[in-house]
Amino acid sequence: MSRWKNIAVLAAATASAVAVTGCGPSTASQESAQQSSVLELLASDLQGSLQEAADRTSKIETLRATLVASGPEDFEMQMAMDLRDPLSYEAVMEVGGEVTTIRLIDSVMYMERPEAERASSDGKRWMKMDLTSAFASGMGLDAQVQETDPVQQVETLLELEGVTVVGEETVDGVPTVHYSVTATTEEHLALLKEQTELDSGDLGNAAGQAAKYGVTEIKTELWIDEQYWPRRARVTMGEMGVMTIDYTDYNEPVTIETPPAAETTDFAELLGDLGEELGSTATT
Repeated sequence: MSRWKNIAVLAAATASAVAVTGCGPSTASQESAQQSSVLELLASDLQGSLQEAADRTSKIETLRATLVASGPEDFEMQMAMDLRDPLSYEAVMEVGGEVTTIRLIDSVMYMERPEAERASSDGKRWMKMDLTSAFASGMGLDAQVQETDPVQQVETLLELEGVTVVGEETVDGVPTVHYSVTATTEEHLALLKEQTELDSGDLGNAAGQAAKYGVTEIKTELWIDEQYWPRRARVTMGEMGVMTIDYTDYNEPVTIETPPAAETTDFAELLGDLGEELGSTATT
């Protein structure tokens, strides 16, 4: 499945910060003891800890993330997200040697166009697409938005059987507990369909791509810190590649602006103009 390319088109996350239960430590030794006890609980009470992580992560308001994909299509993407209503985020990535930016403001996506393509739209920098349109719905973009959601990553571990605790590990200087679970491709896609409302066509395409690359199982890993926040998520899909997402800067301010209307071309209008041109050509 062209998972990496799809995620490059849209990626988001959902989540609000709640402090660890109890008063803050007054000394370094107390802080170390509290951290140790939380990490021990994360490792020993697996189901309860994952449920607590899902509850707390669902309340996060803003965060940043770095997504790195390797496989048939390699790329890296930096994301800033405001998860309050209306949802908005900005993703900056390099694809084919060009840096491009994608912004999501409520249900409208803005894609920065390469300079070489702007001449066809009067030099306008941005392409606008309404994600509630029939065209966008057919692309399954709403489902793809959820694929990097840290809440979904936690719920995946809650729903799948066989989750194990790998151990305590440090991610970007933050102590965490590392979880892992491996499921068959069918199990994973069935859960993804339930979580993201994928239609049968999307599910069939995903299954077909998995079969093409000989992928029979998918490994999901999650690293959770002492505040019950995901710090890293990783999905490994054999020859289809690996996607790793690092989450940082929870509830730090982010600013995501709607591109100026004067610099924006509406994708729906572009399709309409293209249809008129094709219709005119067909009648000549």
